[in-house]
Amino acid sequence: MSATLEVDLDSPVPPFEQVRSQLEAMILNGTLADGARLPTVRALAGDLGLAVGTVARAYRELEGAGLIRTARRGGSVITTPAACDASDGLPPEVSAAVGHLVEVARVHGVTAETLLSELHIRLDP
Repeated sequence: MSATLEVDLDSPVPPFEQVRSQLEAMILNGTLADGARLPTVRALAGDLGLAVGTVARAYRELEGAGLIRTARRGGSVITTPAACDASDGLPPEVSAAVGHLVEVARVHGVTAETLLSELHIRLDP
């Protein structure tokens, strides 16, 4: 992987989310191309000074979003997202942004009601 990841341990955003969101951005903007191999969980954890479970969680979430696929012996590979995610009908970029928004809101203790209210205000001019 030629791109560089950075983790700020003083950030209120959990390290797994920092790794996940940076990898997601690199996948969606084409920095990491379809078919590119990601480092093993252990290798990336070692490079970033993180626990293996932290990187494993980031990879699991990326796999759940359809951005990577992982095979036991084949490692983790980038998959180009489809134009629309069949599960929710949203473009992958929007779905990923919503997921990131929810994670950040949770970290800061924002309630679902407050978040939905803010979204309604911003979406309805």
